[in-house]
Amino acid sequence: MATVYVSGHRNPDLDSIGSAIGYAELKQRLRSDDRYVPVRLGPVNAQTRWALDRSGADEPDFLRHVRLRVRDVMQRCAVTVAHDAPVREVGRAMTGEGLDLVAVTDEHGALAGVVSERDLARMYIRESQSASTFEDRPVRLGAINEVLGGRILAGEDREVSGRLWVVAVDVGSMEDRIGAGDIAVVGDRPDAQRRALELGVAVLVTSYDTEPGEDLVALAHEHDAAVIVSPLDSYVTGRMVQLAVPCATVMSREPLTASPDDLLAEVADRIKDVEYRAAIAIDADGAPVGIVSRSDLVSPSPRRVLLVDHAEQAQSVPGIEEAEVVEILDHHHIGSIETRIPVKATFDPVGSTATLVVERFRREGREPKRPTATMLLAALLSDTVVLTSPTTTDRDERVVAYLEELLELDAREFGMEMFEASSDASDLGAEEIVARDAKEYTTAAGHTIGIAQFETVGTGLLERRAELLEALEAEREKRGYALYALMVTDIVSRGTELLVAGDTGPVERAFGVRARDSALELPGVMSRKKQVAPKLLANA
Repeated sequence: MATVYVSGHRNPDLDSIGSAIGYAELKQRLRSDDRYVPVRLGPVNAQTRWALDRSGADEPDFLRHVRLRVRDVMQRCAVTVAHDAPVREVGRAMTGEGLDLVAVTDEHGALAGVVSERDLARMYIRESQSASTFEDRPVRLGAINEVLGGRILAGEDREVSGRLWVVAVDVGSMEDRIGAGDIAVVGDRPDAQRRALELGVAVLVTSYDTEPGEDLVALAHEHDAAVIVSPLDSYVTGRMVQLAVPCATVMSREPLTASPDDLLAEVADRIKDVEYRAAIAIDADGAPVGIVSRSDLVSPSPRRVLLVDHAEQAQSVPGIEEAEVVEILDHHHIGSIETRIPVKATFDPVGSTATLVVERFRREGREPKRPTATMLLAALLSDTVVLTSPTTTDRDERVVAYLEELLELDAREFGMEMFEASSDASDLGAEEIVARDAKEYTTAAGHTIGIAQFETVGTGLLERRAELLEALEAEREKRGYALYALMVTDIVSRGTELLVAGDTGPVERAFGVRARDSALELPGVMSRKKQVAPKLLANA
């Protein structure tokens, strides 16, 4: 199931958040084969917080970026093995799961190392050059019996550290080779079995399911030796005993690791540098959760995004140029977003993206859940300033009437309550006010400007004019804007005072109004999208 992030713009306003919640709900109900997740690109403002609390809707998760992460391409750790498990367990995992690398965990479940096909090959090459010995990697009796699928006739579980012999010589020659503490694999040869026990072997392994006589078992007890019956032939039995050593003795220690949220681009080069060409993704506790191999780096599928309430790359989620945009639903102008493939894109001049979302619900014969419907109503009333903005259309009014009936409330009372509750700026610093609902635009001349808006009930905020202008100038210099303006919009008097940081000349020409102390009075101006941004973009 693919994840599609439904995202509004940065510095999200209520329409951005409400539309993301609403459209994600609708798309999920229409297409259950994908997972639609509403997200936010910044902290919610006071108005959105009020709407979330009032509606009971869940606040969308914060999406930092849509660049590919390790978790987007990693293969789940289908199997891990414990550090004290026999190497045979790794071999079975590789064969059964089609793996060439297996993660090894310590006693706490954290990653201890990895065993690769190359590690196993090294072990076999080393063993082929001389008699196998467990001196530097002791093996437990129980592990030997486990890999053989055998039966223990004598001896208790303990570590063995001698050499391994498959006896194929005359009994008289055994003394020159086999010594105390060794492991001897013997077929159906009672004389050779007896001689091995007399020479002090730690473990006698009989092959071909041959069970020694009671006298030999008694001799084993007398010499404190173990006896295991293997159902396999002598050669296979000997090779399998080698696979009883614990994984920790053959694993590669300090393997390349990554967090699931690490950027794939930052891990890719390191993966190519390690001999096993892979990284292990570990969680906060150090436990392995995934594997990224070199093959996973070849043409990985990008993350998928559905954009609402914007189409400007500068306003969108970081990394949008690397993502797959699957759809755009917006009520602004066509922006700078570029897509790799043709997508469904809607740019419809209504007062709010929430209006478009509700219309889609009704077109599909669906009804939004009550929390979602409440968020959509709040978003619509916010963007249209309770249907008083010049951007308001008959379609917005029809959607409000529909939601009024659905929610059984008075939309105007609801909207005024929302604005009154969220317009108190007494606890907000000037820096937060000028940056909270800000949008970035690029002029035809290539200059970047910023326009922020703060809607109030009354003119009390303008008593902080000097403080706000200072914060605007600081923000303008920080972001390198040619111009940064703040719309202080009074929804009662239906007008805006525009505070400007930067050259006020173009702004004065745009509106035909003289600035006084970097401020312009704009009666009847309510909309950034329709009444302010177009004029500033044409003159700045």
